[in-house]
Amino acid sequence: YSGDKMGPISMGVFATKVNPSIAWVLMECPTLIFAAVLWFGYGDPQCVTNLPNILLLLCFVVHYINRTIIYPMRMNKAASPSNFFVVMSANTFCSVNGYIQSASLARHLVVEGGAMFWIGLVIWAVGFYINLDADDILRKLRKPGESGYKIPRGGMFEYVSGANYFGEIVEWLGYAIAMGGELPGLAFAICTVCNIGPRALSHHKWYLGKFEDYPPQR
Repeated sequence: YSGDKMGPISMGVFATKVNPSIAWVLMECPTLIFAAVLWFGYGDPQCVTNLPNILLLLCFVVHYINRTIIYPMRMNKAASPSNFFVVMSANTFCSVNGYIQSASLARHLVVEGGAMFWIGLVIWAVGFYINLDADDILRKLRKPGESGYKIPRGGMFEYVSGANYFGEIVEWLGYAIAMGGELPGLAFAICTVCNIGPRALSHHKWYLGKFEDYPPQR
C-alpha cells in the first residue's frame, strides 16, 4: 500500500501525511488483533486443536508480525510518508481480511492435513523467504547519505523486477493451496494478485524506462 496520487480526493484530512513506520503499523495491525481475539476468545475446539488450522494461522500471524512490527522498525529512515487515505484503505482491507481468515480458521473450517496441505505450506515458506530476502535487498540498496535510484540485484531480483511482490503472491497462493482451495484462502490469494500484481508490472515498466542498462532477462 503506497502512493499518494489520489487526485481530487486528496483534500483535508485525506491529504494528511503519516510517518511511514506508524503507517505500516496502522495498516497491518488489525490482522493480529482479529487473530488473537478470535482464536483465543471465540475458537471452536475442533478448529483450534487441529494441527493444519494451527499451522495456517501461524503462517498468517508470522507474516503480519513481520509487516506490523519488524518491517516498520527496520525501514529506511528516508522512506516517504504515506497518505492518510491510503493508510485507512489498507487498514479497512486488513480488518476485513483479518476477520475472515481468523474466523475461518478459528471457528468454521477444519483443514485437512493431506499432501496438498503440506505442498501448500512449503510454497508459503518459499514465498515468505523470497519476500523477506527482497525486503532486505531493497533496504540495503542505498548506503547512508546516498540518494537517487539503483537497480536491485541478488535473490529473485535476478529474475523479476518486483521480487518483494512476487514473494508475497507466492506466499498466499501456497496458503490457499494448503487451505484446500477453500473460499477464504482463495479469495485472499486472488486479492493479493489483483492488488500487487499491477504494481509489480508498473515497477517493471518504470525500471525499463529509468535504466538503459536494466537486465534484459528480468
